[in-house]
Amino acid sequence: MKIPILATVALLAVTAALRAAPEIGQPAPNFTLKDSDGKSVSLADFKGKTVVLEWFNEGCPFVKKHYGSGSMQKTQKQATDDGVVWLSIVSSAPGKQGYLTPEAAAAKKKEINSTALLLDPDGAVGHLYEARTTPDMFVINGEGTLVYKGAIDDQPNPDPATLEGAKNYVVAALADLKAGKPVTTAETKSYGCSVKY
Repeated sequence: MKIPILATVALLAVTAALRAAPEIGQPAPNFTLKDSDGKSVSLADFKGKTVVLEWFNEGCPFVKKHYGSGSMQKTQKQATDDGVVWLSIVSSAPGKQGYLTPEAAAAKKKEINSTALLLDPDGAVGHLYEARTTPDMFVINGEGTLVYKGAIDDQPNPDPATLEGAKNYVVAALADLKAGKPVTTAETKSYGCSVKY
């Protein structure tokens, strides 16, 4: 009986390791999702480029703060104009707040400046990254290494007035990468609405 038990324990350890949350300084897990146009998009498609992952739920007050003010679209445009790939991901399940059909996603994509709006209705990629909030942000460098995860900024409040003077951690991380420096603040606590898996 000891051998099967040991084998089971070893298998559970391997499974847990495979499902471990992405860590700063470690390779970002690859994934493939359909975008708002029905096209398959893989993280591996962007090897050599800096990539931002943003978890999105249009009904979340914290997301509305950033999109209603235009702050997120401005950040997306600055990043993509600088060659950064910005992938917005919807992990809301069908029937849950924030879920988007492909048709609704195609319409929503016209209102934002990300590279692609990706649909993750079974939450597989959200769970892979342990995304907990909307927004929840991840920055991956050109080598495919996770270099930032956490909040968009240092103002965990849905009030748009708090954007004035806020420190945008993603902008800061991208600036550090562009300057060839390590990311100064590599991890923060994300804030917002829970992801509606």
